[in-house]
Amino acid sequence: MTDPAVADTRRLNSKPQDLTDAYGPPSNYLEIDVSDPQTVGVGRNRYTNYEVRMRTNLPIFKLKESCVRRRYSDFEWLKIELERDSKIVVPSLPGKALKRQLPFRGDGGLFDESFVEERRSGLEQFINRIAGHPLAQNERCLHMFLQEEGIDRHYIPGKV
Repeated sequence: MTDPAVADTRRLNSKPQDLTDAYGPPSNYLEIDVSDPQTVGVGRNRYTNYEVRMRTNLPIFKLKESCVRRRYSDFEWLKIELERDSKIVVPSLPGKALKRQLPFRGDGGLFDESFVEERRSGLEQFINRIAGHPLAQNERCLHMFLQEEGIDRHYIPGKV
């Protein structure tokens, strides 16, 4: 006779994994890449923007693929909106690099290739950490940031 307490802790019988399971598409995925930095403008109106490309099969997102261009200030806007309206701990952004804005530097300052790449990598980590959070995925500001060409800064905050 089997003791019921022992029976409850035995391993569940699972079917062996086949190649379709092992190499098929994941059941749920959200991939976000920040790439292709482009510096535009001249003088004080010069800035760098980045391509933010998203692919997902999560049902909460209305588009399964999107590609938008965002600049650092757009990432700052998203961080502020999430801190104000959501209950998640929002990770920090890569630094503002105030010293790189000083005139007469020997390098390219904010537009130096190595700095732009370092910032791109930091922004990609930031957006992936936020978008991977289940509570953040419900926030309207995240959907607007990832899927709409322009950001309506006068939107009404809320859930999707």
